[in-house]
Amino acid sequence: MMEAGGAGAGGRDERVPQWGAQETRELIVARGEMERETVAARRSAKTMWEAVAARLRERGYRRTAEQCKCKWKNLVNRYKGKETSDPENGRHCPFFEELHAVFTERARNMQRQLLESESGTSVKRKLKRPGGDRSSGESDDKDDGGEESDDEKPMHSRKRKADDKKQQYQRMPEKSRAGISSIHELLQDFLVQQQHIDVRWREMMERRAQERVVFEQQWRQTMQMLEQERLLLEHSWMEREEQRRMREEARAEKRDVLLTTLLNKLLQEDL
Repeated sequence: MMEAGGAGAGGRDERVPQWGAQETRELIVARGEMERETVAARRSAKTMWEAVAARLRERGYRRTAEQCKCKWKNLVNRYKGKETSDPENGRHCPFFEELHAVFTERARNMQRQLLESESGTSVKRKLKRPGGDRSSGESDDKDDGGEESDDEKPMHSRKRKADDKKQQYQRMPEKSRAGISSIHELLQDFLVQQQHIDVRWREMMERRAQERVVFEQQWRQTMQMLEQERLLLEHSWMEREEQRRMREEARAEKRDVLLTTLLNKLLQEDL
């Protein structure tokens, strides 16, 4: 019933239940698992979110693919720093570590894919090279090597390797080079965003540490003032108690004097 209400056109936002903390963690875990599988299987976005919703249903949470996609978009926005801090209480993204692990895994997968594409392209170029050219090149290298001295051989070998790499890059199709450059740009943008997030996180932690130090200083000052007030009150109470004791002693002496005088007077009258 809840899932059908979430898929309807009218009143969808009002009837969709809020995401709990554990449910959100399960979404991040499922999305991370699909991230690794998406790189291998190259699924579409729609198929991937349907698979995420299916995995959540297996874990006891009924969510549609659209709800999972919207929740993930909000989490990514908070992770990127749009909502990472609250100026009133300094709260940050509660799922920062889980999201950081997912995006770190994505960067590693992209680097691995880039390396695999580069290695595959180089292997294909080597296989396409004619055998006659390779044999003639090897014979030429042998002839040149026979005439070269021992000191000149490493320099010429390094030069030949550099020339081979340059020729391979020039022979590489335009689409492959564009794809590699785009992957490099994506990785660079991701690393820049990651550095910005780390800088903002450090600034926030430093600001919170400074606020904590200021709060502790204010707390110590308040406690010192309260201690001084307590000492003053205790001192005034002791003074009042001393004055009361002195008054009672004075009254007792006067009473003793009166009683002594009265007894002496009565004794004189009897005599």
